[in-house]
Amino acid sequence: MRSEPTPFEGGPMDGRVLPILVGPTGHPPKWYEIPVPAADGGPPTVLLYERVPSGYTKRLGLQKGWKYTYSPSGEKPKLRWPWTKSRGGR
Repeated sequence: MRSEPTPFEGGPMDGRVLPILVGPTGHPPKWYEIPVPAADGGPPTVLLYERVPSGYTKRLGLQKGWKYTYSPSGEKPKLRWPWTKSRGGR
């Protein structure tokens, strides 16, 4: 598998660059979870980072790459499939 150095922004990992494995499309995972063990032996805290574009070129507007930004809520949004109906509406 191929990896690519990906920067992290915000949270405890701010400013660090880690090699992240990319998939067959060349993209890193949409969400990156980092489990941090608790000091007292309790359940680990999970740091959650979301993949966002790192920037765009001036001339053609092409995407330069990816970076991860910290998500302080610590929860991924639920998957929503386009063919399912919402429960709140009709």
